Amino acid sequence: MSVKINKSEIMSQIGELEDLKADLYGKDFLLTWEKSDAQLHSVLKIAEILKQMHSENIDVSMFKTGLAVSNFRDNSTRTRFSFASACNLLGLAVQDLDEGKSQIAHGETVRETANMISFLTEAIGIRDDMFIGKGHTYMKEVAEALDDGYKNGVLNQRPAVVNLQCDLDHPTQTMSDLLFLKNYFGGFEKLKGKKIAMTWAYSPSYGKPLSVPQGIIALMTRFGMEVELAYPQGYDLLGETIEIAKNNAKKSGGSFKISNSMESAFKDADIVYPKSWAPYAVMEKRTKLLEQRDQNGLKELEKECLAQNAKYDSWECDADKMKLTRKGEAVYMHCLPADITGVSCKKGEVSAEVFEKYRIGTYKEAGYKPFVIAAMIAACSKKNPAQILRELYKKAEKRVL
Repeated sequence: MSVKINKSEIMSQIGELEDLKADLYGKDFLLTWEKSDAQLHSVLKIAEILKQMHSENIDVSMFKTGLAVSNFRDNSTRTRFSFASACNLLGLAVQDLDEGKSQIAHGETVRETANMISFLTEAIGIRDDMFIGKGHTYMKEVAEALDDGYKNGVLNQRPAVVNLQCDLDHPTQTMSDLLFLKNYFGGFEKLKGKKIAMTWAYSPSYGKPLSVPQGIIALMTRFGMEVELAYPQGYDLLGETIEIAKNNAKKSGGSFKISNSMESAFKDADIVYPKSWAPYAVMEKRTKLLEQRDQNGLKELEKECLAQNAKYDSWECDADKMKLTRKGEAVYMHCLPADITGVSCKKGEVSAEVFEKYRIGTYKEAGYKPFVIAAMIAACSKKNPAQILRELYKKAEKRVL
């Protein structure tokens, strides 16, 4: 059921967006820790306004024409459809870049490809999360190529590049998570002092990216939260993101702690986020083997990693561990799909009982992502998104007649 929003409330939020004076026009959205507090809040504010206007059946398309290029170098369901939905919401057509069917397969350079796909393009969404040291670097290379094309008159407009997940961060996911928590607890100020347990959890697969836990610890520490990162010995994250989390916690008045106990992290937690990931060292080794196309090496690495994971199959979010949380009623979060014990696998990250209890909540959590992506595109593509939103709201054309 949609929630009816008071007209003055939406206009007030648009006014608050203007007051932020956050300039993202002509920029990209790659890493949350590269953005100022005002820039983050502006994207979140735009996302909420778009979500509210959508619930009121108001057309928010701010592009009459234009293309959005979808470049997924890894599999995806939620983020792929969220990107397509976001672009359609804004009035953009989506075109997938299938590298196997393009001249990239014949050796076309990133610089050339970036310009050739961008003549009438307003946004490029990229997912490149499986190669340590590669994904974020690739996105920057695309961005630099677009700068060059725009500067030299090849492109009439400079498309905004949006990170749909890389080896370092997953900003569309973590910003969606943050917005979900903000509304669940009743405001950003209510997040201060809340404990969130970002923990490793057992999975019967290996090679899962580090970007979600890295993104969570880097973002939630900016909002005064008490963040505890927990994982078995050896399942380290990238050192750079650990330092970012530590520094953010000091600045915000929150805290950041690392432990090797899921129970420690869950104790008195307000939010739990049990999610499997591969050790940083494993992902480094995997990247080299993939580059060398060493299939035998990859098979051997997978065998070793699955045996290592099996040592920690007790790292499952179950009813007993949830009892350790604050009043036994912490918010369960997951980027999905979760490995659900007895449902999607024999043993996994979360028990069927816990997941079913919080299932609808995880769907709502995911439901913010199309609006966050749309907000990133709007903020980076429009000089004055607040004015555009105000005009669209006053016009109040129906999205569906």
